[in-house]
Amino acid sequence: MTRLLITGGTLLDQHGERPGAVAVVDGRISEVAASIEPGDGDDVLDATGCIVSPGFVDLHVHLREPGKEEAETIETGSRAAALGGFTAVVAMPNTDPAHDSVSVVQFVRAQGEAAGLCEVLPSGCITVGRAGEQLAPYGELAAAGVHLFTDDGNGVQDPLLMRHALEYAGPLGVVLAQHCEVAALTKGAVMHEGACCSTLGLPGWPSIAEELMVFRDIELVRLTGVPMHFLHLSTARSVQLVRQAKADGLPITAEAAPHHFTLTDEMLTGYDPLFKVNPPLRTRADIDAIKAGLVDGTIDAIATDHAPHAPHTKEEPLDQAPPGMLGLETALALAITELDMPLAAIVAALSWQPAAIAGVADRHGRPIEVGEPANLTVFDPSLEWSVVPAQFASKSRNSPYGGRTVTGKVRHTVFRGTAVVRDGAATR
Repeated sequence: MTRLLITGGTLLDQHGERPGAVAVVDGRISEVAASIEPGDGDDVLDATGCIVSPGFVDLHVHLREPGKEEAETIETGSRAAALGGFTAVVAMPNTDPAHDSVSVVQFVRAQGEAAGLCEVLPSGCITVGRAGEQLAPYGELAAAGVHLFTDDGNGVQDPLLMRHALEYAGPLGVVLAQHCEVAALTKGAVMHEGACCSTLGLPGWPSIAEELMVFRDIELVRLTGVPMHFLHLSTARSVQLVRQAKADGLPITAEAAPHHFTLTDEMLTGYDPLFKVNPPLRTRADIDAIKAGLVDGTIDAIATDHAPHAPHTKEEPLDQAPPGMLGLETALALAITELDMPLAAIVAALSWQPAAIAGVADRHGRPIEVGEPANLTVFDPSLEWSVVPAQFASKSRNSPYGGRTVTGKVRHTVFRGTAVVRDGAATR
């Protein structure tokens, strides 16, 4: 059987950094040493000048299939994920039909297996059809392998229903992930409510719409003792609320998207729908708070909220265009470029910390040790490159980072022992 060798790199995992080489046989790490001499027939990946880390895990990806394949498919999204260094992604449930039945969940997982580029982990809906009225069949979905449940795109508005959701989720050992938005406060909103939206004359989305639900659900967690994950935090007060909840010992985790620590609401002064997201881009003070939350561990994970849209939809007027932007192929570079964090902390937020939240810590984000599954990312932390959305693997092109120079790029991605990305190009 062909042996895969990764040579010349610096290994970085939960145990720190050290120079090393890695051998992989039959999907698992067979040897780790300071250096390994290649043999006849070995498949060698050069990692000179690169970091070799556990594979990245994205807690928040919209793959659009089934229902909106003109924007993305599970195959194209998986390829974008692999190019971004991700060996596992959690697929959000706001598809058509939604992930509220075993048949849809099985379809999404099967499409991911067929692509073979990364592990696709279907999330389940908190409520049937994400309508916020009736709980989804948690027992059936959990038995089908679903670990994370969310109505992402919608927040669960009814506090009693949300309490019941937590009470049902607790005995199953699954995690509920909340999109925090009080819908009555955001009706018709286009962007963050503040000085910028007033100048532009656009309806504003107040920070309190997010923060009220964050506060409510923290208190529901306090009441029930059941874990909760908060999706895409975007405001300073939300970070503060989560920080205090963690200090209180509550079982809460949180994520932040790269656009919420790199872009402000002022980017919308040109009325460009590329900068329209949900929750919206906020202020510089909010960005600083998100960064501080990542630095001190209040925010556990960097999750892309990769949201592809067919080009014609993002060409509509700002108030009619759908929210969302691409994220898979730029997440690592934006984190390295914009965050004042040690590289090990960035990798933790991209790898083993989200792996634990996603319930896949048995096979992703694992230490680089003999016997462990070979899901690995090799990246050059100092390579500068210019973002060209037209070159992305995604079917869509709605990235606001076109032309931006960033630092840090994935060179190789190894999934289940196979190099699915080699020298920056997908192999399948």
